Amino acid sequence: MEREQALQLVYDAIDLVNRQLPASRRLVKSPKTVIVGPSGSLDSLGIVNFVITLEERAGEILSTPVELLNGTALIDENSPFQTVDTLARFLERL
Repeated sequence: MEREQALQLVYDAIDLVNRQLPASRRLVKSPKTVIVGPSGSLDSLGIVNFVITLEERAGEILSTPVELLNGTALIDENSPFQTVDTLARFLERL
């Protein structure tokens, strides 16, 4: 997957998840936006919704089921879910 396509995929998921969030907790569409971590604005349900939305969209684009989570994907020090940028780079490798 190309960089711009991966980034747009993350931004599309952000748009969908933001519709369900109050203005104060919405994600900004920026590569530096924290998704998971101490300065992230999503609670656990928001993270799950975001991941499911992203998996569905990625699966549509790649024409194959996509599973982004494993046992440590959200808590690993090098988690691809840290920021929009790290997640887009992870999607590029799919």
